[in-house]
Amino acid sequence: MATPSQRPSTLGALRRAAGLVHHPSVKDEVRTNLIRRLRSGGSIFSGVVGYDETVVPQLVNALLSKHNFILLGLRGQAKTRLLRGLATLLDDAIPVVAGCEIRDNPFAPLCASCKARVAAAGDDLPIEWLDRDARYVEKLATPDVTIADLIGDVDPIKAARKGLELGDEQTMHYGLLPRANRGIFAINELPDLAGKIQVGLFNILQEGDVQLKGYPVRLRLDVLMAFTANPEDYTARGKIITPLKDRLGAEIRTHYATTRRMAMDITAQEAWVNRSGEPGAIEVPSWVREVVEEVAFQARADRRIDKRSGVSQRMPISVIETVASNAERRALVAGETPVVARVSDIYAALPSMTGKFELEYEGEIKGADFIARELIRSAVANVFQSVMDDLDGAPIVDWFDRGGTLPMDDTLSADELLARAARVPRLIDATRAVGVDERASAPLRASAVELVLEGLAATKRISRSDEHGYHAAESAAPKRPSRREEASMDDMPQVPGGRKKYYN
Repeated sequence: MATPSQRPSTLGALRRAAGLVHHPSVKDEVRTNLIRRLRSGGSIFSGVVGYDETVVPQLVNALLSKHNFILLGLRGQAKTRLLRGLATLLDDAIPVVAGCEIRDNPFAPLCASCKARVAAAGDDLPIEWLDRDARYVEKLATPDVTIADLIGDVDPIKAARKGLELGDEQTMHYGLLPRANRGIFAINELPDLAGKIQVGLFNILQEGDVQLKGYPVRLRLDVLMAFTANPEDYTARGKIITPLKDRLGAEIRTHYATTRRMAMDITAQEAWVNRSGEPGAIEVPSWVREVVEEVAFQARADRRIDKRSGVSQRMPISVIETVASNAERRALVAGETPVVARVSDIYAALPSMTGKFELEYEGEIKGADFIARELIRSAVANVFQSVMDDLDGAPIVDWFDRGGTLPMDDTLSADELLARAARVPRLIDATRAVGVDERASAPLRASAVELVLEGLAATKRISRSDEHGYHAAESAAPKRPSRREEASMDDMPQVPGGRKKYYN
């Protein structure tokens, strides 16, 4: 492709330029570039993790078939990123008629104005070049969007200035869709569009015409159309009308990350953790990252959280950023380096978590904070059992059972935390299970010590409270009364259903 300074600037120069012929349609262009990328083995959609064997093959099939399509999935499933990645399959630049509102092909103009200009100027018609980024047009659907916004409207001022009848095609003010001609037009949250607006879309999508103020206008647009929708929206806010769905070549389902490792890769790619510009300035150990991702997995499976709304991947991204910030705050106050995150920093990130999920009725009764804390405990238990499955915690648990207590919180410096932990037999040595020994930095050893304590508390071998720190596990089993006590309770009040109500 010629450099910008070498590109033809008139229709005649464009005709004479070697290798520049009538430009293909957008769908043919995308198909050709996609085939070239598949043959070269290059990445189809950079920055999208976890879809290589599920969503991407289906999307490739749709593009090879030259289909318009819809991505259907819950929030935070990279639907918009996939759509924006389509722009990389366009050519570097294409020639358009200079000054045309709908980026007309100079070899085959659509609008009446460009047809008249080509007839009058001939080979001297000015040509502009349109870069690929300008050929991607995206619109967020909202209920107040009108047909004029998307398709266009008759402009009486333009008619008056040019002395034209209102029915003349040159009086039309084009909307977003015609202005996306020779490019990609994407609509996010399609069900939010009113039904009559969707009718305008499917009519121009296939038949290529639309009526504006009672005037038929034929627009044979060259455009690849793509949509996104959340399944919840089908019933909660709106629906996609059947004729429009029928005109879409593919309905592609997206999904959340299927493994914890895959989710960690997404979060590591998106989260802002390196604050000072130096890689590793804030260290988030692997076990902290795993717990954060496991919280999202636990939330998606929890019956108290609305599954129709989903739990976005934005939650672990926001949480890991807040975890890093809490670790940074502690290190700044204590004057210690390096900055290392701990499991307790995840509890400090509750404000980044509670707004990221919708609760069912049972969850509303408990409250978002309570649910979030339970999710963290469950996540810690799962990760602890996977990374420290062989840990012999008996000496540690026995020390607590004999009355030992260990007050700790997320503000303790690493040296102070390790000094307190040294009172517990075998506690510091237990960090070897995650590859941390005395050669590691104090902040990293403190983080590993806290993992051991939090893991034992999450698996209910010891207890943890905000007021007293770590202490002996409290038995959850109710005390069974002796036979003599049972006999003395015969005259006790009874609860509904006839069962005796015992008092301890």
